[in-house]
Amino acid sequence: MKRTRTSKAWMREHVNDTYVQLAKKEGWRSRAAFKLMEIDDKDKLLKRGDVAVDLGATPGGWSQVAAKRMGDSSLVIALDLLEMEPLHNVDFIQGDFREDDVLKQLEEKLAGRRVGLVMSDMAPNMSGVPLVDQARVMYLAELGLEFSKVHLKPDGAFLVKVFQGSDYENFLRAMREVFKTVAVRKPDASRDRSAELYLLGRVLR
Repeated sequence: MKRTRTSKAWMREHVNDTYVQLAKKEGWRSRAAFKLMEIDDKDKLLKRGDVAVDLGATPGGWSQVAAKRMGDSSLVIALDLLEMEPLHNVDFIQGDFREDDVLKQLEEKLAGRRVGLVMSDMAPNMSGVPLVDQARVMYLAELGLEFSKVHLKPDGAFLVKVFQGSDYENFLRAMREVFKTVAVRKPDASRDRSAELYLLGRVLR
């Protein structure tokens, strides 16, 4: 397939990206690792011996950070539609989080254990139609929120990627109905031109 001018520009930006180069140098799976590290440095989400669930995990940057910071006594379960190379101390499920049988597999791995942190960096395949893409992004965020309501510890946290646009305010309200505090995070490793934000909900109501 012939590359478009846009995809060539993206590839050039990606290759020259400071965080991409740093991830390669330090052995992180992706530049996204720095987003989670920055948020965790500020909010202290990754606790030793805890349980974390990483939704939309591939290639594994967030799971890699979580497993390293939480230690071997922790349980990190990663889930993605795409394959992921194995990571130390990370239990991976390949499947579509929107499907009931995949959710059941995840619940079986939890085996009744309450989760300290649900992380969702899920993003759908983008169609290029902003309204359609935004609706898909928010649907995945809502599924993550529903999962968190059921499986988080009372003092647990939910970190989710969203995009500013239609339904953002509605989802923010839904987060505030579930959590006592909801903060907005835009880590330095997020590209400036990107509309992505991370919402962090803490302590179930």
